[in-house]
Amino acid sequence: MTVHPPLGRIICAGLGPGDPDLITRKAERAIRSARHIAYFRKAGRQGQARRIAEDLLPEGCTEHAMEYPVTTELPFDSPDYIRSLSGFYDEWAARLTALARTGEDVVVLCEGDPFFYGSFMHLYVRLKDQLTVEVIPGLPGIVGCWNVTGTPMTWGDDVLTVLPGTLPDADLRRHMAGAEALAIMKTGRNLPRIRRALTETGRLQDAWLVERGTMPGQRILRLAETDHADCPYFAIVLVHGHGRRPMAEEDLG
Repeated sequence: MTVHPPLGRIICAGLGPGDPDLITRKAERAIRSARHIAYFRKAGRQGQARRIAEDLLPEGCTEHAMEYPVTTELPFDSPDYIRSLSGFYDEWAARLTALARTGEDVVVLCEGDPFFYGSFMHLYVRLKDQLTVEVIPGLPGIVGCWNVTGTPMTWGDDVLTVLPGTLPDADLRRHMAGAEALAIMKTGRNLPRIRRALTETGRLQDAWLVERGTMPGQRILRLAETDHADCPYFAIVLVHGHGRRPMAEEDLG
């Protein structure tokens, strides 16, 4: 009788917003004990996730760089983009499955929280019915960004609205007009459209641009005072809430 090794696990470690000190203890333990580490990156780049976790990677671990076939070369909703990314996730799901079937665990690194606009979600839906998949939560990038502004993001009954900057202009305006506290992700080359929608809804003067929040090279700018036509991938636009809050004693008397 042939004895097969027990299946390995896929463990996705959420790394938080970028500062390695914000990685959870559970994610750190998983990374330090890993024999196989996988992470997403652009072709020819180190990869942001690997940079965050670099000091935790155990000596001798095998690295699996999952290089995106496209990033911004094609519109995200074009058939070619969808076909290319779908094939990419299919291929890597198969490769990770084959590795796990040899009995090896694989730790996949993911910036922020894996289930919050994370690339790992696309692998998760392909793997979860085939293997044991464990997801270690991480601090979302927006949390790191609003903390570095030094201003509370929501007060009292404020409703927080999170928008991807890839939405059509009309949808951006519609959501912004009714928002109290607002976080806009996926900025990059969408920044001029985001700025225009904020201007048209009267929100521009309250908007902040946080580039590389909690990371080296962090910048915090009032969006109205910048002339950027573009910004890094790791950038978020924030409009803080101004809702109900207890009054200070000096304001009561």
